[in-house]
Amino acid sequence: MKVGFVVSQVATELPQYTTIRLAMAARNRGHDVWLIGVGELAQDSQGKIVADAAGPSAKTYRSLKAFLDDVQGQERGTNEKIVVDELDVLMLRNDPTEDANDRPWAQTSGILFGQVAAAHGVIVVNDPAHLADAVNKTYFQHFPDAIRPHTLISRNDSDIKEFIKSCNGKAVLKPLQGSGGQGVFLVTGKKDQNVNQMIETLIRDGYVVAQEFLKDAIKGDVRLFVMNGEPLMVNGRYAAFRRVPTGTDLRSNMHVGGEAKAAVVTDGMLALVEMVKPKLVQDGMFLVGLDVVGEKLMEVNVFSPGGLGSAGKLNELDFARPVIESLEHKVALRAAYGRSLRNVTLATL
Repeated sequence: MKVGFVVSQVATELPQYTTIRLAMAARNRGHDVWLIGVGELAQDSQGKIVADAAGPSAKTYRSLKAFLDDVQGQERGTNEKIVVDELDVLMLRNDPTEDANDRPWAQTSGILFGQVAAAHGVIVVNDPAHLADAVNKTYFQHFPDAIRPHTLISRNDSDIKEFIKSCNGKAVLKPLQGSGGQGVFLVTGKKDQNVNQMIETLIRDGYVVAQEFLKDAIKGDVRLFVMNGEPLMVNGRYAAFRRVPTGTDLRSNMHVGGEAKAAVVTDGMLALVEMVKPKLVQDGMFLVGLDVVGEKLMEVNVFSPGGLGSAGKLNELDFARPVIESLEHKVALRAAYGRSLRNVTLATL
């Protein structure tokens, strides 16, 4: 199997990233693997999708650091020119929000080249046609109301203030585009809070997402991985972990100091997965990360859900292996059925 992993920039990848864990797992299973910076994708004069890519030189690796050091060592030197159209699988793992400020051209580049590659017969996950609909948090609004917190999306400061008032003065404000807990404000109802400044700061960059504050948020949230529409499991254990805020910062994202703890996946959470499954399967979302507070869905990360290593460490299990095995299954299905299986369908089979 030939697999390409698209990332924002190869040089900025870190060993603990889920993408590196997946790439090493694929390599250790004997597959040809390349990391591709989103800016290294191109379409040649013959119409083929090509890329300057960096691949490992050894057959197997014992550590993520050794694997990434090898790949980045080549990336700093001479990259290998590959024909993306000749890959079996192209996994889009670049995060558009990372490029929003400095490289706006890169935000949708992976999606656009992925769409062409899929049209040329490459299995592209998550399905790029529907990833285009998920560049900002409006995608989240397509899931059932019953499992989402009360939400407003607006640039009208009066409407936002009225919404906060309807939530008894407690709400979470965040940008429509963004991830990793960046630009997130908690309104607690205290008189000394400068709500006007919070709103103005967010409006300056676009739309504001205002959500009711859930009291269970003080315990953090649970990142639960879903693959092919089902909770990712190994030996009866779910690929999940609780992200607990540290200090006085109620944001639980790992990028802003959240701490990973073992999670208990409840029946309510599993019922939530069943409710989002039809949409995820319909949209060809192969691997996603659901962020759950209590039994409410807070985020659906469809681009580069991270934390697979944290889930594995806490459960003492390898959750990367079944992801690669599922890709192997999709390649076998494509070989058996050819183009009669559309990419969006194959993505979650």
